[in-house]
Amino acid sequence: MPAPRKYPDELRERAVREVRSTGRPVAHVACDLGIHKEALRSWVRQAEADAGERDDRLTTAERDELKELRKENAELRRANEILKAASVFFAQEIDRPRTRPNR
Repeated sequence: MPAPRKYPDELRERAVREVRSTGRPVAHVACDLGIHKEALRSWVRQAEADAGERDDRLTTAERDELKELRKENAELRRANEILKAASVFFAQEIDRPRTRPNR
């Protein structure tokens, strides 16, 4: 479960919108809204990436997809390990000589 966000989504959107629409420096907008300037700078960069204005960051959709693919990859690796262990177990069972019970 992800950690709770320090700033509500509405505040994030408002702050990013203000920086992008007014052209004011990030530090000034952050100070006015009581937000850490680096947090706001990160939000603005992410908004620019989502809008296709930046190539140096993944978009939010790409980040979500990457997260899901990494999760799926981990699950497949675990399943593969289980299958490997099972195949070793059954191979040993097949190779084991069978004895007849004493009468």
